[in-house]
Amino acid sequence: MDAGNGCSARALAAYVIGGIVLGASVLVLHLAGGPAAIPPLPLPPPLGALRRRPRRPVRVYMDGCFDMMHYGHCNALRQARALGDELVVGVISDDEIKANKGPPVTPLHERMIMVRAVKWVDDIIPDAPYAITEEFMNKLFNEYNIDYIIHGDDPCLLPDGTDAYALAKKAGRYKQIKRTEGVSTTDIVGRMLLCVRERSSDAHNHSSLQRQFSSGHGQKVDDTGSGTGTRVSHFLPTSRRIVQFSNSRGPGPDSRIVYIDGAFDLFHAGHVEILRLARELGDFLLVGIHTDQTISSTRGRHRPIMNLHERSLNVLACRYVDEVIIGAPWDVSKDMITTFNISLVVHGTIAENMDFTEDDSNPYAVPKAMGIYRRLESPLDITTSTIIRRIVANHEAYQKRNEKKEASEKKYYESKSFVNGE
Repeated sequence: MDAGNGCSARALAAYVIGGIVLGASVLVLHLAGGPAAIPPLPLPPPLGALRRRPRRPVRVYMDGCFDMMHYGHCNALRQARALGDELVVGVISDDEIKANKGPPVTPLHERMIMVRAVKWVDDIIPDAPYAITEEFMNKLFNEYNIDYIIHGDDPCLLPDGTDAYALAKKAGRYKQIKRTEGVSTTDIVGRMLLCVRERSSDAHNHSSLQRQFSSGHGQKVDDTGSGTGTRVSHFLPTSRRIVQFSNSRGPGPDSRIVYIDGAFDLFHAGHVEILRLARELGDFLLVGIHTDQTISSTRGRHRPIMNLHERSLNVLACRYVDEVIIGAPWDVSKDMITTFNISLVVHGTIAENMDFTEDDSNPYAVPKAMGIYRRLESPLDITTSTIIRRIVANHEAYQKRNEKKEASEKKYYESKSFVNGE
């Protein structure tokens, strides 16, 4: 072995021995736990943690009048929410609606209650403009962190004929959803206008108004000679739609189940507020929705305005509701209370007809006798008749509004093509 190799070997041995001595010293100090103890070195993070970064939620925006809010509006909001992680909804002001479409049936504060109660809505912007201007669009992108603006496949035109969403489309920040067929505010107002005309004339002996819109005769046009051309839409209920609106969860074994029933026709802010109060009294809110025949027999042949399946979807979309009974019985029986394990039965102080409280055949006689019945003070003095009276009081204005809207709806249906969606 030459001198150079000998030196290298001795140096290497010295380094190894020195390292062992130093390591042993550090270990002794660490185990001693004294003031000079050296803390253990942290382990490096897993490789996957270095790659994962928190993803900013995708925020989508959808606006609308949401006048006389119905399951078509709710389904649009459901579809919009599915395109992102958070849904921000712009509720258009009363003045903007009046300027662009005609007078709204429900004022802004009621429409805000309705939109806020939809279970797919995360946030609300009140007094939103009817048209997406460049200024408002930049506000959405920069202040509200909106990624996409959503609208249905039906056209939304301004009074000058231009597209209300043209700027969003040009910016590449626009997404489209499928319109819900069979219902619109125009359609519902048209149903009530027909109801008013029928009630004012004894010459026509028609069946319940609801059956004219859901008897399977397809889409028709009002032929009463009024010239309004009110569309009679045909709603086709499917099991898939009910599943989409459902919560898909039942009560827990120890849940306090609260039950409330009613017609819930023309679902309005008064309904929402009483459901909110009822939900606060328990862990699970079960809502019974009466049949069309039950409502016709108790409230007259022109009721309900909306059929059972339509009313069920309206209620299911409410965030305060956990489950519904589609076609609930008029009487709350002992068997029903046992079957659904109901802890409390409630009813509001504001309703279409409170005469049943004085009848011998009180539908709540059983829960009363069991001591599980409670009347709730209704927060809002609004009923379905309240909404109808608003239409009657401003009959001509709403008739003109419907005539104007009918032209655009007719054009939509004539040029309609298939749009893939939910």
